[in-house]
Amino acid sequence: MSEVADELDVPKHVLRFWEAKFSQLKPMKRGGGRRYYRPEDVALLRGIRLLLYSDGYTIRGVQKILREHGPRYVMDYRGLGEDAGAEGATAPEIPDVAADAARVAISPGLGSLEDDLTVLIEELDTCRQILANADAQD
Repeated sequence: MSEVADELDVPKHVLRFWEAKFSQLKPMKRGGGRRYYRPEDVALLRGIRLLLYSDGYTIRGVQKILREHGPRYVMDYRGLGEDAGAEGATAPEIPDVAADAARVAISPGLGSLEDDLTVLIEELDTCRQILANADAQD
């Protein structure tokens, strides 16, 4: 576990946390509870780390990608899996989960884009008023 944590530049407790959050991570357990990460485990961890730390996905976003596309998809994300050195290897296209969520949140049937923007502006004005009142009370 220490070697993998050093290689991925994450603390060991993060690896244990990811094991709890991503059911696809199943390192072999040796005597005394010591974890043994196989090459495919390390490739999956690299993909998860890249999605979380470099691309800004949330845990839930990576879980969704794993559910919809499978662990191989994440292992090979940006060519970081076992075939990383293969000539002509291209990264799979990862969906923009945040943009999808924003589209769903903005357009639940309000009508036009102008209506959606009006509602958002009103919500922002309300937030601005709440913050101004909170500052005034301090």
